[in-house]
Amino acid sequence: MSNIKNNKKNLSPEQREELLRTLKARFEKNMNRHKDLQWAKVQAKLDSRAGEEKLWSLNEMERTGGEPDVVGHDKKTGEYIFYDCSAESPKGRRSVCYDSEALESRKEHKPENNAIDMAAAMCIELLSEEKYRELQVLGEFDMKTSSWVKTPPDIRKLGGALFCDRRYDHVFVYHNGAESYYGARAFRGSLRI
Repeated sequence: MSNIKNNKKNLSPEQREELLRTLKARFEKNMNRHKDLQWAKVQAKLDSRAGEEKLWSLNEMERTGGEPDVVGHDKKTGEYIFYDCSAESPKGRRSVCYDSEALESRKEHKPENNAIDMAAAMCIELLSEEKYRELQVLGEFDMKTSSWVKTPPDIRKLGGALFCDRRYDHVFVYHNGAESYYGARAFRGSLRI
């Protein structure tokens, strides 16, 4: 059974090369997101065994419109940190409620999916409010859309969930019922390699 799972999560050589070209071009175009980092070192990490296992997740981020890019390097672990850096919330992840509990609570007009399960299936993490704010320091994101963020358990227990966006040159954090979904709301993820 694990072989099937592994095979499903491997990229073909062509997909791998196309993804690496895309990531390199985005890295070089947006140097303000990763000052003092070099693509050759990022690519070496992606070419390592650990990186090979995570390329599928990066490809999923790309495939769903997230435009992943390097936003940091953890010197303690040696890991590179990727966030979804699309200008607006990823198109391939919109119109989803927060989690499976919220999805099940809807009696009618259920969305097709939820943010937590989609992120888990992609093997990425939802950005927290703190990480979302870090992303916004690197550029202006979600000027017309919004993104679900990891919600603290005490808020979720009461039925709510948090989302963020950028308006009027400020980052705002809002709440909604976790079962709500909108055509302009998705989620942004992170991946460490």
